[in-house]
Amino acid sequence: MGFMERVKKGNTSSGLAALGNAFLALIKGVAAFFSGNGAMFATTMHSLADSVNQGFVFFGSVLAESPPSNRFPTGFGRVINIFCMVAVIVVSVLAYETLKEGWHLFQHPEGSGNLWLNIGVLIASLVIDGAILIKAMKEIIKESKGEKSGWLITSAFKSAGKASPATRLVFYEDLVATSGAVLAMIGVLLSQVFGLLTADGIFTMLIGILMLFVAFRVGYDNMVGLIGVSAPADVENKLTDALLDDEAVVDIYKIRTIQEGRTYHVEGTVELKKGFSLAEADDIKFRLSDKLLRLPEVADVVLGIIEDNGEKDQ
Repeated sequence: MGFMERVKKGNTSSGLAALGNAFLALIKGVAAFFSGNGAMFATTMHSLADSVNQGFVFFGSVLAESPPSNRFPTGFGRVINIFCMVAVIVVSVLAYETLKEGWHLFQHPEGSGNLWLNIGVLIASLVIDGAILIKAMKEIIKESKGEKSGWLITSAFKSAGKASPATRLVFYEDLVATSGAVLAMIGVLLSQVFGLLTADGIFTMLIGILMLFVAFRVGYDNMVGLIGVSAPADVENKLTDALLDDEAVVDIYKIRTIQEGRTYHVEGTVELKKGFSLAEADDIKFRLSDKLLRLPEVADVVLGIIEDNGEKDQ
C-alpha cells in the first residue's frame, strides 16, 4: 500500500477537524488580542490544542494503516494510541495555561471590549465545531456498525467504545469545544454587557476544566488501548457465530479478540467433528480463517483446531 493510499485511509474526521480548528484558533486569537477577553483567550487555547492534537492523530492514523511486516507481524494499529497520548500531553499543558490565566483574571478582573467581534467569532466557532462534531458522531456510528436510534448524540455515546481511537478523540474534543464556545459566549456577555468582570475568569477556568476532562478521558482510553483491550462482547459474539455457522465446527474451545486500533486480532481454537483426516482438518482451518479475514473489522487471525472433546465450551 502506497503512502497516498494510506493517507486516503487515514481518519478523515481528525484531518478535517485539524484544519477547522486551526482556522478557529486564528480568528479567536485575533479576537482575544483586540478585546483582551479572558474567555476568548481560553477558547483560543482550546482550539489551538484541538488543532495540534487532531493533526497528530491524523498523521498517526495514516501510519497505523501501514501493512504488517516481518518485525511487526500484527501490524501498526496501536501506533494511533501513541499519537493520541502525545495529544493528551498537549491538551494537559494548554489546560494548565488556561486555568492559570483564568485564576489571574478572577483575582485581578479587567474590562474588555469589542463585544460584537467576540460574539461573531464564537458563533462561527459554534457552527464549525458543531459541523465537525456531527461528522465525528456519524463516523462513530459508521465505524461501530451501529444504527442511529433516537438522538444522534446518544447513539454516538453508546457506540463510542467501538470506534477507532482517532474518531473518539475528535468526538470528545469537539463535544467539549462546542460546549466551551457556549461557556465563552456566556462569559463574554456577563463581563462585557452586565459588568460582572469576575465572570471572565470563572468561565475561563471552566473551559480549562473541560480541557482536563478531555485529557483524562482520551488518556484513559488510549492507555487501555496500548496495553491491549478485549473486543466488545457483541464483536466477539459476531466472530464466534461466524465460526459456529460452519457445519464442521462443533464448539469453540477458546477465543481471544484484541483490539488493534480500529481493527481486531483474533486468536482461538475450534473443535471439529470427529473423523476428519489431517488434510481435511487443515483445509477447514484455512476456510475458517479466510471467512473471518473477510470481515472488514478483522485484521489478523490465528486459529488452532482440535477434535471435539465432548464438553460444551461456548
